Amino acid sequence: MNLATLLEQVSRPCTTFEVGGFRPTNEIEESWLGRVSHYLPDEDVPLDKHGNRMMELGQFYLQALPHIPASLSGFTLLTAFISPELEGDSDLMDGCFAIREYREIAGLVRKEFKNDGEGLKPFPLRSELVATDHPVWDGGGLTSEQEDAFLALESNNQISNYYDVTSHVYGHKFGGFPSFCQSGVDLHPHEFVFQISSDAKIQLNVIDNGSLTFWRHPELGTWKIYYDFY
Repeated sequence: MNLATLLEQVSRPCTTFEVGGFRPTNEIEESWLGRVSHYLPDEDVPLDKHGNRMMELGQFYLQALPHIPASLSGFTLLTAFISPELEGDSDLMDGCFAIREYREIAGLVRKEFKNDGEGLKPFPLRSELVATDHPVWDGGGLTSEQEDAFLALESNNQISNYYDVTSHVYGHKFGGFPSFCQSGVDLHPHEFVFQISSDAKIQLNVIDNGSLTFWRHPELGTWKIYYDFY
């Protein structure tokens, strides 16, 4: 297999974000990190399984993003919350995060909650399309056949190594491939949808410079979270 065909096979588009640095509009059509401004009338910031108020992780107006995974088609707004203290293992995070999806925004109302200085620092987002995001090498999404094809190109001196001919977005994104710090995992049948990465600007550190990755079951609509760190 030639390099161009192989790279086309292993690439996906993604939406990345510029965090702050501009005046917000404060309209519902604007995406945010560290802030959730719209809820159904009977909704509040959720509590985690320990009874603690979750942090507002982000609000994303999906129809304004240049790319979203197919499983989110039909939704207009997505909001995300997470416990202020992460469990030691992702498998223990059931009941410690919440994703809310809205097909329509007509019934939503604006609510602002005080976080008493314990939440993330909120910033508005500007989105940008990245046409090609590639998986990290160790368990990041390549099949064994694709790994063998890259190794064959390397052994034939057609490439120097995998990372010289690919690129990967390590920051906040919708779509593309997850950013693993350690060996990757596959949460099939859940599919990777988006990630929020450690970011000093919003005062988020995932244990030790890791990323929160969120995975959705395409048929059931259930969510899983996975994170690792350095």
